[in-house]
Amino acid sequence: MATVELRFSALPEHVRTARLVAAAVARRAGVDEAVLDEVRLAVGEACSRAVGLHQAAGVTEPVRVALIEEEKQFSIEVGDEAPRSAPGDRASGGAADTDVETEEDEMGLAVISGLVDDVEVTAGDYGGLIRMTWPTTPPGVALT
Repeated sequence: MATVELRFSALPEHVRTARLVAAAVARRAGVDEAVLDEVRLAVGEACSRAVGLHQAAGVTEPVRVALIEEEKQFSIEVGDEAPRSAPGDRASGGAADTDVETEEDEMGLAVISGLVDDVEVTAGDYGGLIRMTWPTTPPGVALT
C-alpha cells in the first residue's frame, strides 16, 4: 500500500495544489482518465470545506490529505481539526451563523456525494475526515 501525505495551511490558495497533486497520484495509481476530473473536483470541494471549517473555528493546524493506493482501489482522505458539537450544543449567540455554516457544509458534502460513489464522512470533537474511494485498473489492463 503506497501512501502520499500532504499537509497545508488552511488557506484557500493551497486547495488548487492539493487538487493537482491528487489528480497526478490518482493517474499514477490507475484511476480511469475519464474520472480524473471528478477526483479533482471532489478533492477541491473536500479541501475547501476543511479550510472553511478551520478558519471558522480558528484552528491553526494544517489540513491533512492522504492519497492511498491499494490493490484495486485508490482512496483520498481529507482530514480537518475543527471540532464539531452535537446538535443542540450551540451557544445561543451564534446560532444564526452556525446555521449558515451548517448549510454550506451540507451543500459541500452533497457535491462530494454526487461526484464520488464511495464516500465516508466522520466527525467528532477532534475534527473530521472525508474518505473517498475510486476503483483502479492495473497497468497494462485495458477496460472494455
